[in-house]
Amino acid sequence: MVQLITNAKGFFNDMTEEVRLFLGQTDILPYAPEAELRLFVVLQGDEARCLAMPQHVERIVPVQLGLDALDVKRQQKRALKLCVYQVMQELYPVATPWGSLTGIRPTKLFREISGRQGEAEARRSFRELFTVSPEKQALVEEITAVQRPHIESVAPKSASVYLHIPFCRSRCLYCSFGAEVAKKEGVLSEYADHLILDIRQGAELLRETGFSVRTFYFGGGTPTVLPAPELDRVLSALDEAYGVLGHEFTVEAGRPDTITRDKLRVLKDHGVTRISINPQTMNDRTLQAIGRFHTASDIAACFELARQEGFDCINMDLIAGLPGEGVEDFARTLAAVRAFEPENLTVHTLAIKHSSRLKARLEEYPLPDGAAVEEMVRMGGAAARKMGMMPYYMYRQKYMQGNLENVGYSKPGTECVYNIDMMEETVSILSHGAGAMTKRVYGAGARVERLPSPKDVPTWYQKQEKLFGEKKRLFSD
Repeated sequence: MVQLITNAKGFFNDMTEEVRLFLGQTDILPYAPEAELRLFVVLQGDEARCLAMPQHVERIVPVQLGLDALDVKRQQKRALKLCVYQVMQELYPVATPWGSLTGIRPTKLFREISGRQGEAEARRSFRELFTVSPEKQALVEEITAVQRPHIESVAPKSASVYLHIPFCRSRCLYCSFGAEVAKKEGVLSEYADHLILDIRQGAELLRETGFSVRTFYFGGGTPTVLPAPELDRVLSALDEAYGVLGHEFTVEAGRPDTITRDKLRVLKDHGVTRISINPQTMNDRTLQAIGRFHTASDIAACFELARQEGFDCINMDLIAGLPGEGVEDFARTLAAVRAFEPENLTVHTLAIKHSSRLKARLEEYPLPDGAAVEEMVRMGGAAARKMGMMPYYMYRQKYMQGNLENVGYSKPGTECVYNIDMMEETVSILSHGAGAMTKRVYGAGARVERLPSPKDVPTWYQKQEKLFGEKKRLFSD
């Protein structure tokens, strides 16, 4: 147990993330008389100071000058996190691949520093200030180079449109998303009715405010949990509301146990350009353990079906560090995926989320250690490169094994622009559906305002009109 006492209470959670880099999911409390470690963190003037007791280790980090009030807050948070990290590293001298960085978007941070102070300073900051490993720094630089032309192509009033289906066939062991298992008859049809209303209102809003649509993304949950007629109804409404969908249009077909030829034809008929077929693993034993109702052979059959229906840009998601899997298991998965020859491959690192069944039952599911997971992630990247892919987007999550990352790889020219826009926060996103996040991006990402929709579906129904009013305010200024 750790006690963290600070006068910068608004940054308490940010500082606890630094502690957990070294101590995992230990309890960190502002009041803990029995704590083995006490951290006193003070923000005063132009410096942040952290003192550890009873070890009496202290570090001071200057707060850099900010350009405005928002930037001042950003620099204060950075200094507080750094001083905590430096104290923890002195007490627990272990290497962390991402150094002191705990944020979701390392690439955005690199671009931010590069834009203000030049790439040389960004490299120095990552190397010396944040102590990011050379391997991870090289990954960041490679990704930002691939992203550059896509980000430079953003128009001042570009927006991407996101549709959300918060339903799945089953709930995976590691899942923490607000997705429900679709069991009751009529639930999906009722949801489609509300989603169509939301689509019509949103399309009219973008027209009124002068925004042009850059990309469409249909995610979840599992969009293909919808029966083919409902899928066609939703996409027909999207066609009608937004006009010809001649843009990048991605659908997470996701679960092989929801994919049929009829559904693939519906997607193709409505101009979908990219789909995801996500095995996570090609080991049947693991698929059963994590609660997926399909086999590796089902994945192969779905992939072949998608090719037959003309899909020439397919992504496959894998997860490194699944329960009971070792390096050899992951190698078998990669060999199977390479045989499919997809255009995109996303290598995720297992994140142990608080609201997942896995977190509640960890003692029942042995997990590979951090070194094994790191090797799996390395193997995933090597396999992607052998298939002619380059890393093009990345993000990180809390409680990831080995403090690693998720990386999307693509063959040149097949990058998912929506993924870049969403992760780098360079384009506003108008979302439709329960549990979806609408974002208004100002000044190429200098400021981002978020508007979440309720995750609970009945609550979303009740608040749909109010939410539309808030979207209108967000996109009208």
